[in-house]
Amino acid sequence: MKRESIVGLDIGTTKICVVVGHLTDDDEIEIVAISTHPSTGLRKGVVVNIDATVESIRRAVEEAQSLAKEEITRCFVGIAGSHIESFNAQGAVRVEGEEVSQGDVERALDAARAAVTIRADREILHVIPRSYIVDDQDGVEKPVGMFGGRLEAEVHVVTGAVTSAQNLMKSCNRAGLDVADIVLEPLASSEAVLTPEERELGVALIDSGGGTTDLAIFYRGGVWYTSGLPLGGNSVTSDLSIGLRTPMAEAERIKQRHGCARSTMVNEGEMIEVPSVGGRPPRELSRQILAGIIEPRQKEIYALLREDIERSGYSNFIAAGAVLTGGASCIEGAEQTAESVLQMPVRIGRPIGVTGLVEATSNPSYATGVGLVLYGAKASMQDAYFHPLEAGDGFLASLTARMRSWFEKIF
Repeated sequence: MKRESIVGLDIGTTKICVVVGHLTDDDEIEIVAISTHPSTGLRKGVVVNIDATVESIRRAVEEAQSLAKEEITRCFVGIAGSHIESFNAQGAVRVEGEEVSQGDVERALDAARAAVTIRADREILHVIPRSYIVDDQDGVEKPVGMFGGRLEAEVHVVTGAVTSAQNLMKSCNRAGLDVADIVLEPLASSEAVLTPEERELGVALIDSGGGTTDLAIFYRGGVWYTSGLPLGGNSVTSDLSIGLRTPMAEAERIKQRHGCARSTMVNEGEMIEVPSVGGRPPRELSRQILAGIIEPRQKEIYALLREDIERSGYSNFIAAGAVLTGGASCIEGAEQTAESVLQMPVRIGRPIGVTGLVEATSNPSYATGVGLVLYGAKASMQDAYFHPLEAGDGFLASLTARMRSWFEKIF
């Protein structure tokens, strides 16, 4: 039976994706509608044209409402982009009683946040509990109720540019949507594509979109590192447009239909038709030429990710390998090229843990949208719904407090 609707809004560089899920009485998530609309107001994950972004959001929401046959007024929104930065921090307090209370946990998290120094143009978006130490016992996941005199919180802190978060919120509000909460996109995607075993053993999630490629490293069930690169599927499309001398729209179509990220996987003699510009007739080119343009750019992105992983200091903790998801992961050969460059096992991450539309469980492009719905479902079951956020005074301060409270409940 249907109990309530949860909506995930993935505002990407190339597309706006709306995913509508129903939380049933059996606490299962059924995806009932997915809609997408081209995104024209973002660049590398950041809003650069509010009017265009608002219009794109409205179009995607209208289609989702038609498919779901219900009105959409509130959503969970993803945030990403190269402006995202993260680091780990610690904070310790004395336990006030004989046992650790929820109040002690909150004070430890406040101490960890107070120890953080950030630039004036940035704001803390997430303070995510990673683990706790009670006296000399480390690796504690849920300290409440444990005996001890000293509690230390290890947290993962995610920061973003103040203006980027505010413009994202303003776009949603102007499109007529209340925002239940904002979630870092790779964290949302992880909820949709990672297994508990991968999180515990150690895994690198690579969420490859149109304008950015986001990285999140999980270990012992928690988040240890997050970052983003200002490169994605659009970089490949641009290379094809220049190399094949064809319009960007045609380059994107050719990439999706005929693209391959590994030249050795293309059979000799395969030919494709490439539209020209300026009224010139179309040309026939070998598909190997296409792969020869795509593969170097893909290798560059994965090489930068490998450097990022090594720089994080957690490369030895990724025993489960990498999970590649997002729209740019759909290209043929992406998995094999990533494996050769990253030098670790790689699989394509498709949404799991939901029922309903086949598209929701078969297409990596919808990982973030489905993940936002799953996050919303957890928040609902934990009674963690809040009053809508608005892009006004005090927005970021309230967002930080709410994100900390939410992640305390969910993680």
